[in-house]
Formats: sequence, structure tokens, C-alpha cells
Amino acid sequence: MAENTEEALLKKEDEEEESRGARRRRLRHRREDCPGCEIERLKETNRGVPYKLFFYVWIIVLCAALPISSLFPFLYFMIRDFKIAKREEDIGFYAGYVGSAFMFGRALTSVLWGMLADRYGRKPVILFGTVTVVVLNTLFGLSTNFWMAVSTRFLLGSLCGILGPMRAYASEVCRKEYQALAMSIISTSWGIGLVIGPAIGGYLAQPAEKFPNVFSEKSIFGRFPYFLPCLLISVFSLGVMVVACWLPESLHRHGESSEECDIPYEALEAEENKTLKEESQRNEKSCQTSWSLLRNWPLMSSIIVYCVFQLHDMAYTEIFSLWAISPWKFGGLSYSTADVGEVLALSGFGLLLFQLFLYPRVERICGPIVVSRVGAALSIILLSSYPFIAKLTGIILTILVDSASILKNVLAVSITTGLFLLQNRAVTQEQRGAANGLSLSAMSLFKAMGPAAGGSIFSWAQKRQNASFLPGNHMVFFILNVIEALGLLMTFKPFLTQPKD
Repeated sequence: MAENTEEALLKKEDEEEESRGARRRRLRHRREDCPGCEIERLKETNRGVPYKLFFYVWIIVLCAALPISSLFPFLYFMIRDFKIAKREEDIGFYAGYVGSAFMFGRALTSVLWGMLADRYGRKPVILFGTVTVVVLNTLFGLSTNFWMAVSTRFLLGSLCGILGPMRAYASEVCRKEYQALAMSIISTSWGIGLVIGPAIGGYLAQPAEKFPNVFSEKSIFGRFPYFLPCLLISVFSLGVMVVACWLPESLHRHGESSEECDIPYEALEAEENKTLKEESQRNEKSCQTSWSLLRNWPLMSSIIVYCVFQLHDMAYTEIFSLWAISPWKFGGLSYSTADVGEVLALSGFGLLLFQLFLYPRVERICGPIVVSRVGAALSIILLSSYPFIAKLTGIILTILVDSASILKNVLAVSITTGLFLLQNRAVTQEQRGAANGLSLSAMSLFKAMGPAAGGSIFSWAQKRQNASFLPGNHMVFFILNVIEALGLLMTFKPFLTQPKD
């Protein structure tokens, strides 16, 4: 009887030990399955540059950036074809609203997309954003009136939440010493998209007029003269969507540090018991996270400065295309859409070379704040020369416009990259998606004002060519410089605070 009892106790102990071992293996398996932990292990084992992951970052950000400004070279002619402007001088006014619709939509939803990326992962948000680009950018190219154009651009901005999660993702998949390169890659891809997008729009808009031997007036590209550049960008985005399916997730699933160690059973058991409690606390933590972000002055100060510079850059993007296309009698360059496309294509190539090979070295030597200050100061000097460049002709005009455009885009992206770094260094990983969403919402609101204000100011300046004080486009570029000078002043203490490591 005693032997049977002893055997039963031993059997029970064996069963408990087996159950304990199974539970330990299950909990450890859950940690090994965490995608964020896998990224951390890759960073520990591979101390070099993660070229493959950086390629994913580059191509996905490019997909998000291309449709943003691809419309600017042909927007002037699109508004003219809609026949909504009563006078030629009013075209810039309506063009501003179409250009602002995207950013206004993004301002309303960026925080939401950042929170979703922090809750469900970066990858689902990114995939949904690529699908949005494919569908809505195509529909924009098929717009037949002003309100359809505004609506499709607004929805595209609202539903494409790629940039915020990608900024968080880029800083998570590399070691700290490569974060400047990661942010430089994002800024480069973004900047190239904002430059190559208009180049595509400029070259391929109105194909039936430019290439009558290839596209007839009766074809879909003849009936919808701005569909071809939008279609090309949508096809590229479709390819990016397929590539993004192989994008590894970087968000931790267990809510704890990804450091791997041999955790005792008691700790593992406690972790399992806490799972339900942690789940119930997520909503409360989300509210606390949002409040802590607003009280994080290094983050908020860098976001505010970033917004001022983005207001300037978006207004400049709108004004440059309008200025280049507008007639010489109004102080413009009388360029065609193809001419504008050529200038912007050269700018994109110069920007790529600078950001990949020079910016990381400059940032390590000078720091992101100094780079932003120098970039802003040089931009003011450069923009002051634009009205005088317009008085030139021939090859000298071409060389100076190309050179000025390359330099302006290089300076603008250098400023943006430095502020990206400050924002990501000011928060932990758990807050990074929400922080970038907050940054994007604020930035998008300012960028939404940029094209509308830029188009209105440009339209107003066209009517005051004979004014005694800052006539014509002198006033346009003076106002741009005032905004840039304000951003420059805000990069100094006590306003801008550098985050602690």
C-alpha cells in the first residue's frame, strides 16, 4: 500500500514537472517568436549596416513620397482644364487647395496611424498604406473636375499612414551608430520622391500632345491627359506592396525588453499570470503615453521647429513649379512641364549623392542641430537670388536654375534629417510610433497650409508687378525667407532642447 502511494506521488511529481517544463517551453517559444526580439538578436549578431532592411525602408518611403508632389508640374494646366478659374491669375489660388488636400487629410489621421502601428505592428499599417496609394492615386489621375481632384487627394492623405511607422521602423532595425544613416536614408528617399515625383509628372503629363505618335487624342491618355504619371506611380506602388510582404516586423509582442536570458521558471510563470492584467492596462498606458509625449519638451520643441521648416518647404515646392511655368511677363521662367521635370530630376540625383555619401559624415562631425542651422541660413541667401535668376536667358539661366534647385533641395533635406534624429532620440521604442504620428499630424497641418498659402501669395504677387516695394515674385521669395528665418531662430536655446541619450 505504501509502495503504491509512493509510486502515485512520484508519478504526480513527474506529471507536474512535465507540465512545468511544457509551460516553460511555451513561454520561451513565445519570446523567441517575438519579431522585435528577433530584430534585436540580428543587431547583436550582425554589427554591420543592415543593407537589406535599409533597402526596404528606402523603397517604401519612396512609394509614399512620389504621389505627394507629382501633381505640381501639371497642376496649373489641370486647374485650367477644369475651367474653374475665371482669370489666368486665379489659377494659382485653386491649385493651392488641391495641393493642400493631401496634407490636410494626413494631419487628421497621422496620430491614429501611429497608435495603430504601436498596437498592432508597423507592417500592417505599411501594407495598407501601399494599397491606398495604388487605388487613390490612380483615381486622381482620372479626375474630371476640381472637386473630384480635391476628394481623391484628401482621401489619399487620410488613409496613407506610411511615413510615421517607417521612421520608427528605421531606427529600430539598426544599431545606434547607424541611426543617422537610417534617418538619412528616409530623408533621401523622401526628398527624392518629392523631386522625382514632379519630374515624372512633368515628363509624362499630357502625353498625347508631347508624344502624338505613341498616344492618340482618342486614347485614355488623350482623354485624361494627367493619368499616365499617376498610373506609373501606382504601378510602382503595386510592386512595393508585394515587396513589403517580406518586411520583418520590429515591434515587440510581449511588452517587455527583448534581451534574451535564461529566465527562471518562477519568473516565466509570473509572466504568464500577468498577461491578462497587462492586456487590461493597455488602454490606460496608451492615454499615459499620449500625455507623456506632450510633456516631452525635447520632442515637442523639435516637432514645432520641424513644422515651421516643412511649411516653408511645401510652400516652396508649390511656388517653384508655378514660378517656373508662369509666363515671363509675370516674372516666371516660361518653362514647359518637361522643362520642370528635367530640373527636378537633376535635383533628385544630386540629393541622392549628398545624402548617401556626405550627410552621415557631416552629421557625425557637426551634429544635427548645427547642420539644420547652416542649412536654413544658406537657404535664405539662395532664395533671395531667385527673382534675379528669372531675368537671365539661355544656357546661363538653365545652369543657374538647375544648380539652385539642387542646392535648395539638399539644404531642405539636411534640415529635415537632423530634426528626424532629434525626434527619434527623444522617445523610447514603445512611444516611437505615436511620437512620429504626432509629428506627422502637426507637420501635415502646416504642410496643408503651405500650398494653399503659397498659391494664394503667388496669385496675389502676379497682380502687383509694378509695385514700388518688393514687386511681383520678390514678395513671394521674401515671405518664404521670413518663414525660414523664423525656423532658424527657433533652433537656438532655450526653445530647441537636445534630447539626452
